[in-house]
Amino acid sequence: MGLNEYFDFLAPDDIRIKGHRIGIETVLYEYLYRERTPQEIQQLYPSLTLAEVYTTILYYLQNQESVSRYLQDWLEWSHQQRKIQVANPHPATERLRKLKAERERQSVIQGA
Repeated sequence: MGLNEYFDFLAPDDIRIKGHRIGIETVLYEYLYRERTPQEIQQLYPSLTLAEVYTTILYYLQNQESVSRYLQDWLEWSHQQRKIQVANPHPATERLRKLKAERERQSVIQGA
């Protein structure tokens, strides 16, 4: 079985671990940026086997230049999405923030 057979290449910016909805970026982010071991990653995502985690890391090591670009694009997209989310919060989020602020105000008033 070739290394590529462990993945579903859905689009240039969407590579999933075969049989899962988990993208390679999920495993590689934990491995590269959070410095988690393959065993720790497998514990975080118990639907993955340890072999699938190792295979994802091996795929990265064998295709480091292209996968690094893939990860960088994913990180930029994630940051853009977060900025949009902060700038345009869901109405329920706004209501929860207002409730929290009101409770904190009440707590200060009662404690005075």
